[in-house]
Amino acid sequence: MASNYDRPYHPTSKPSKPSLFPWKKPNVYTLPVLLFLCICSYFFGLWQHGGTSTPTFKLPCKSSNQITTTSTTQSPTLDFSSHHTPNLTAATSSHAVEPKAYPPCDLKFSEYTPCEDAKRSLKFDRDRLIYRERHCPEKNELLKCRVPAPHGYKTVFSWPMSRDLAWYANVPHKELTVEKAVQNWIIYEGDRNRLRFPGGGTMFPNGADAYIDDIGKLINLKDGSIRTAIDTGCGVASWGAYLLSRNILTMSFAPRDTHVSQVQFALERGVPALIGVIASKRLPYPSRAFDMAHCSRCLIPWGQHDGVYLTEVDRVLRPGGYWILSGPPIRWQKYWKGWERTKEDLNAEQTSIEDVAKSLCWKKLVEKDDIAIWQKPTNHLTCQNNRKLGKSRNFCPANDPDKAWYTKLDTCLTPLPEVSDNEQVAGGKLAKWPQRLNAIPPRINKGTVKGVTAEVFKQDSEIWKKRVSYYKSVNNQLGNPGRYRNLLDMNAYLGGFAAALVDLPVWVMNVVPVDVKANTLGVIYERGLIGTYQNWCEAMSTYPRTYDLIHADSVFTLYEDRCEMDDILLEMDRILRPEGSVIIRDDVDMLVKIKSIIDAMEWDSQIVDHEDGPHEREKLLFAVKKYWTAPAAPEDEEASS
Repeated sequence: MASNYDRPYHPTSKPSKPSLFPWKKPNVYTLPVLLFLCICSYFFGLWQHGGTSTPTFKLPCKSSNQITTTSTTQSPTLDFSSHHTPNLTAATSSHAVEPKAYPPCDLKFSEYTPCEDAKRSLKFDRDRLIYRERHCPEKNELLKCRVPAPHGYKTVFSWPMSRDLAWYANVPHKELTVEKAVQNWIIYEGDRNRLRFPGGGTMFPNGADAYIDDIGKLINLKDGSIRTAIDTGCGVASWGAYLLSRNILTMSFAPRDTHVSQVQFALERGVPALIGVIASKRLPYPSRAFDMAHCSRCLIPWGQHDGVYLTEVDRVLRPGGYWILSGPPIRWQKYWKGWERTKEDLNAEQTSIEDVAKSLCWKKLVEKDDIAIWQKPTNHLTCQNNRKLGKSRNFCPANDPDKAWYTKLDTCLTPLPEVSDNEQVAGGKLAKWPQRLNAIPPRINKGTVKGVTAEVFKQDSEIWKKRVSYYKSVNNQLGNPGRYRNLLDMNAYLGGFAAALVDLPVWVMNVVPVDVKANTLGVIYERGLIGTYQNWCEAMSTYPRTYDLIHADSVFTLYEDRCEMDDILLEMDRILRPEGSVIIRDDVDMLVKIKSIIDAMEWDSQIVDHEDGPHEREKLLFAVKKYWTAPAAPEDEEASS
């Protein structure tokens, strides 16, 4: 509504309120003067915003904290393309970033994994490999610098070429090329300065493809009933790499140990993996997550400690899921001499494994050549009867089977959801892949996820289709196959972001923060996707330069009063590849604070409007981490000169 001061003067009119101005008489020039001032103000505003009335997507100066928005019809000027591709010369020191508030870390931190630090681990118990578990730094030990890429770092090969090739400069380690030479894990091609992965493994030197074919002759890998798998002690993750062509998504994990950088090699290949070990804590996955578990000479003592490790595998296996074991002690009658162990020792080990499996109510399906396969029951009706007869282990008391963040392992059997007859699948039967992705997950159908109904699930799926479509309009590289491979969703909720990208050659690590109200990671696995739990006040169990793109939905609002914003952003910087991209959704005030920090971290960034328009308080921040590396070592500079 116009104020009294905006109304034209009429001699006969009486203002509804007394004028605040002391003039006795109206001035006939008031209106023209006001009109002139308005016009001047309008053109001055245009000049301040670049001389056009249409919002544009120009990168602001690094020192600016102003909010600028983009029109959905205009193309951004942020450069999402990668430039240091295989056919380009490696970057030189001219790309180094000038130190600002967050300077580069020393080169010795190039492969720094804060919660799996070798020096810190020595303070902890070596029994049962507890020292290999997560042991994160205290707040006063956190680095306030940016982890450098090694000198000569290049953009990784695009998938599927990356499955077989990696640049040596990116992961400069040759230990496994010698130690595992006869097993075809990895080959160094010095003339091309790169690493080749033939697909071999300790128990499949002829290649993972042939080994998987052998497994496929024993259980059905083709009908979509097996979608998610876990590989314990994965090596360089060739098993998981070659399952991808069969539409089976594998979570591979191994500790950071004497097999230097095995998980780092897996990630460089574009294969899902995390640093991890079964020791004294539960694996960071929900119950009933995986259709298949695998150990190929993974050196885990399955029969020891009252079968606690195999009991943990049982927790994360779906009803009816398979456990595959190859290597010692399977087929010990043939290999005992090569394994440099006695027949008695190997026979005792296999007997102990068989006994643990029986106590879990597993059925041994087959043992053929080098492979043995067990199957978990589809429900626990028979197992409960066996327990009464003393033939199975005790069931765990009522607790949360999905709680798995620093949760102590137990030797009791995690009970499956109750069923009314022996033909039912505990927890609900899953659809086969790919229908599984969009079918209502059983956990939601049964109402076991707080605040999530079938209708909420459907709406969320549609929302993320719209959002990802909008993301692609801003970042035109997101829909470009080959630009991105390894993606991270820091607050995945129901996995809608990953589901909307399923047709692209990417995989998404879906993180459910332990601080959210509803634990939805089980739903994500029931959709045929993978993920992990994480507290973002701590570092992730992965190597630097893991991800091509990181997506963070309301992460900073969630952690606003829990830890420092710059610590989360520095962790994102650590695990993001050079020229990697970031998409952050949050309240506009939060994004302004974030932008001030990432400007100091030498990221290019831009705040843009919500997909529903400029009137939404939630905005989006698109960013690109600049390419920079550690400087060349003095001996390298001398060699090049």
